Amino acid sequence: MSVGYVLVNVEPGSEVEVFNAASKLSFVTDSNLLFGDHDLIVKLEAENMGDIARLVVESIRAIPGVLNTKTLACAEM
Repeated sequence: MSVGYVLVNVEPGSEVEVFNAASKLSFVTDSNLLFGDHDLIVKLEAENMGDIARLVVESIRAIPGVLNTKTLACAEM
C-alpha cells in the first residue's frame, strides 16, 4: 500500500466545497483545511505510486475550484 499527501490550492471562496468533495473520494483517508500557502491537505492511499498519481490527476484535479496540486509521496522502506 502506498500513501501520499496532496497540497491543494483552490479558488478563493471554494475551500469548503473542495474540501467536502475531496473528503468523499473513496481513496481519501484524511483531509484538512489549512491556513498559509496551501488551502487543503489530502491524505490518500492506493496500491502503488502510479495509482496515486492517476487518482490525483483524474479525481482531485477534476474537482471544480481546484487551481493546482502538489503531491508528496511517502517513502516506502
